[in-house]
Amino acid sequence: MNQRPATKSSIDSRQFTFALLCILLGSGSVTLALQTIFGTQDIATLYVSAPLWQFLLQVWSGEIDPVSQTAYIPFFPLLLYLLTAACGFWIIGAFLISKIHGQPFSTVLTDWGIRGFRWWLLPAVWEILRITCFIVGWSSVESIVLATSQFWFAISIAGWLATFASMLIPLQHNPPVAEQEVSSKVPIPCTAWLMIGIFTILFTWMNWQLYNGLLIPHGDSAMYEEHLWNFSHGKGFRSYLDQGLFWGEHIQFIHLFLLPVYLIWPSHLTMELCETVALAAGAIPLYRMAVRNTESTTAGKAMVAAYLCYFPLQFLDIAIDLKTFRPISFGVPVLLFALEALELKRWKTAAILLLLSLTAKEDFAIILGPLGLWIAWQQWCARKQLSTESKRSLFRTVAPGIGVSVFAVLYLLFVVKYAIPWFRSGEQVHYVGYFSNFGSTLGEVVKNILFNPGMLLGELLRPDTLIYFLALLVPLGLLPVLSPSRTLVALPLFGLLCLNEIAHDPRHHFHAPIVPILCWATAFALGNILKLLEEHKSRFKITPASGQNFAVHFLWSSSLATAFFFSLSPLGLVFWDSGSTWYWKRLYVPGERAAQFPKVLAQIPPGSRVASTDFVHPRFTHFDRSYDYSNYLRKVNEYQSGVPVDTDYIVIDTQHPYSEIKTPDQIPEYHDHPERWELLPDQTDGYFIILKRKPESASSQKPLPARP
Repeated sequence: MNQRPATKSSIDSRQFTFALLCILLGSGSVTLALQTIFGTQDIATLYVSAPLWQFLLQVWSGEIDPVSQTAYIPFFPLLLYLLTAACGFWIIGAFLISKIHGQPFSTVLTDWGIRGFRWWLLPAVWEILRITCFIVGWSSVESIVLATSQFWFAISIAGWLATFASMLIPLQHNPPVAEQEVSSKVPIPCTAWLMIGIFTILFTWMNWQLYNGLLIPHGDSAMYEEHLWNFSHGKGFRSYLDQGLFWGEHIQFIHLFLLPVYLIWPSHLTMELCETVALAAGAIPLYRMAVRNTESTTAGKAMVAAYLCYFPLQFLDIAIDLKTFRPISFGVPVLLFALEALELKRWKTAAILLLLSLTAKEDFAIILGPLGLWIAWQQWCARKQLSTESKRSLFRTVAPGIGVSVFAVLYLLFVVKYAIPWFRSGEQVHYVGYFSNFGSTLGEVVKNILFNPGMLLGELLRPDTLIYFLALLVPLGLLPVLSPSRTLVALPLFGLLCLNEIAHDPRHHFHAPIVPILCWATAFALGNILKLLEEHKSRFKITPASGQNFAVHFLWSSSLATAFFFSLSPLGLVFWDSGSTWYWKRLYVPGERAAQFPKVLAQIPPGSRVASTDFVHPRFTHFDRSYDYSNYLRKVNEYQSGVPVDTDYIVIDTQHPYSEIKTPDQIPEYHDHPERWELLPDQTDGYFIILKRKPESASSQKPLPARP
């Protein structure tokens, strides 16, 4: 008589207990970390505004010491909130996975509880490390641990999300691609186009609303639109901020390629739209490279999502200081398409695109130098795989890559040493001042960087360098390290950025050439993971396929999680935090100041020469001339204070972010020379002040010589 096989228990009590422990201990881990972070206002405001911090403390039954601005947060009420949320996510997540894949609910419940919620233990590791540093007395290390807390939380959230996504969404693999079809175009799916479209619409709206709300500065942002206006009207490639032609600042003219579109719609809004579309277009070559390297459309979509959520990329569109347009941003998609062409060995296309990237800014030459060495190394490695009969000579193999490197070095030397100084009447490039610790001249800076290793290491081995490194790599799931040869292409520029005294994080624009390199490395790292796991599968408990699946989902979830802490977009907490400087109603809903400004424009004829403060300056660039009214000494006024003598109107924005003038008597021209300037009646409830030069005063002044 055949015995009936033993049935497996519907639930493994041991595994279920382990899952419960992961959820309980994970919730306690997050509670302990939140107690530390929100226990001090200085640390808490890295995450939320002061008003929101105070509100959360009330919800969590916390108490604030008004003297020290520290808070006591009871452990158990906060733990109860987190435990309730964790149990809800646990049950709902298990239910979805079970229903979609037809797996037993009890099995999924324990598996999801263990694999997912053990990521919640990472904040406990952070807290233990912090306490250890405190006990030992390593205050500097403790400061670094505190300063990097957002990255610890981001990795914890990303691991948890990636676990859920990998259990819910398996990789979709394409059929193997024949070698002769590798160079064929990979179609972009509707999902990727949808993500690109959402990014374009969202950031275009944000940029346009900042402009409509008079929140975009002219300097280093709207001035580029003035370049196109002046160039198309025969006034030269310049704004009136520049010392002469703009090439005295940078050899940067990629935005001139926007002229065909700009002539149809001559507006700063046109420029903003084109920049956002260009940045979004960088997702196209990344999708194709990820799909070719992994044979998975899921990996390609994850790469697109990670790229568009990558907060260092988003800050190229809207910087932390709300500068929204930089021509250097156009170099990102150009370089990405060039890198795809290199991988496909389309050398002519790659060469044209690499040359085009140099028009975005001379900084791209710092990328092209090591990129040329990478090309030479790749060609040399490929040569070793060939038979003796089919091998080309070593020189012919590495010459193209070496040529790119030599050209990049010579180009950068020529631009920095000769071209820019020539347009500055012999003065050295202005950004030598960014490296003042290394010297006051270009020669001193280069000499100390290259031949003074003690000074160099002293500047590099700082907490800021580590934080910069994490800010670039954590949003990409640290995956670029799995494609080290490609990642190393960005190393020289990263080193220079760490020495830059102006900015030590990727929230401005200096890091733009690094973005395509790291994303390119990530697209190939997704395929390298599978190869790595297959080579060492005996050392890992997971299968290579499941490991790659997790890595793919960890990529987009890392980008999303870090965006929650750092992005200014709707993905970021600050966008929704009503106490934050970057709250959406404060930035993207034009206020009364913007509503009053049309009354100013109505009083000034378009043929006038207007000096205005920064945030209204962009509205006068289509006038005869638009001068900057600030404390900066400009070439247009022979580096003298005040306004040029041919100025017809002065417009003061009394409420802009850096306004120092509130009343007419504070304006030096009106206070010192009332006989020259007439105060126009205020029609804007004090938001703006308009001075008009008196006709008799204008006739007595010696006019400036006409400029082209």
